[in-house]
Amino acid sequence: MTFNRRNDRNADRESSEFEEKMLFVNRTSKTYQGGRRFRFAALVILGDRNGRVGMGIGKAKEVPVAIEKAKSIAKKNMIMVPVENGTIPHDIVGVNSTSQVLLKPAGPGTGVIAGTVPRSIAELAGITNLLSKEIGSRNKINVAYAVFDGLRNLRTAKQVRALRGTDVLRSGQPAQTSAAQTAPAQAATPQTGAAEAGGAQ
Repeated sequence: MTFNRRNDRNADRESSEFEEKMLFVNRTSKTYQGGRRFRFAALVILGDRNGRVGMGIGKAKEVPVAIEKAKSIAKKNMIMVPVENGTIPHDIVGVNSTSQVLLKPAGPGTGVIAGTVPRSIAELAGITNLLSKEIGSRNKINVAYAVFDGLRNLRTAKQVRALRGTDVLRSGQPAQTSAAQTAPAQAATPQTGAAEAGGAQ
């Protein structure tokens, strides 16, 4: 009995940690000899508004069961989104099937300018300023997967430096001349002076 109560408390803590949004519930039917059978599919987004967000699709004969399944799947599929000053670090295009979603960083005060699906995902990830454009199929499931594909592939400047092993220079900033490059020019000066002195003799 104590074990069950402990599990319930852990489940309540996890539930309160994330905010949820149900994007849609779809009903499907299949015809059998005895008649038609109905099933429901639910698309749910979970997020903590602090960089963590997940998506799940649950299917069941009843809507509440489908939603609970979707929430459980979303918790298992959590990703970390690098949010910097309320926006994403760079442009990215997410792709899934025939859907493409362009995500672009935006300045403070812009807000999230996007369709229903990208906006819901961005807000639960903690993104407050974003520009988005959907290209191709507007199917909500495809669009949601495309958004997650884009968010999953975002990289901060620090992560890029770690991957490349070099510094990432800001746009317009001149590269610093290394000591090895300046050494030959400095070494040539005394030799030139010595040659001139020899000529004078």
